Amino acid sequence: MAEFWETHFKAKQEMWGQQPADSARATAREFEAKGLTNILIPGFGYGRNAKPFLEYGCRVTGIEISQTAINIATQHFGEQMTIHHGSVTDMPFDEVLYDGVFCYALIHLLDEEERAKLIRDCHSQLKPGGYMVFVAISTKTKTFGEGINIGKNRFETRHGVKLFYYDQASITAEFGACGLVEATEINDPAKPTDGNKSQIFWKITCVKK
Repeated sequence: MAEFWETHFKAKQEMWGQQPADSARATAREFEAKGLTNILIPGFGYGRNAKPFLEYGCRVTGIEISQTAINIATQHFGEQMTIHHGSVTDMPFDEVLYDGVFCYALIHLLDEEERAKLIRDCHSQLKPGGYMVFVAISTKTKTFGEGINIGKNRFETRHGVKLFYYDQASITAEFGACGLVEATEINDPAKPTDGNKSQIFWKITCVKK
């Protein structure tokens, strides 16, 4: 997977533009209202979804598999944040307990074992009372069922990307033991200019007791 994303970022650079996803903006507002200030973003990319958290003064730490993406983020943000270079499957990268975790459009790229580990690792790095929000692709998005079926609700696209599509049952099964409090389906365009090309995602919220 590391080689795939390195090649992807080198070829397409800032492929989603610089504007944060709608769900990143919404989560940042929710975290701000709750007074959460130390945030972890696994699957950091080149940093566009860190913007709304930085804007209200958060300390942001990222995890990113692509060095190219990290280099782009550094060009934009300098030393405003810490970015660990590596795969989320190798978490944890530090011993910090965070107030909040935001993970956008990453977990559905992993297999069952990797997804379970990511959820556990993020939960274990939350302070008591901390929140984690995952944005994951839904079975109701229009691409569901396309490509080669490689498992229940999991398909390999023609580009070789393996996607797991979430429904309510799989959300409950995978997040239920980690303080699941809400799962809402949302329309979230990859770029603000995409208009009606938005995909349907789940916004999954957990709280650590």
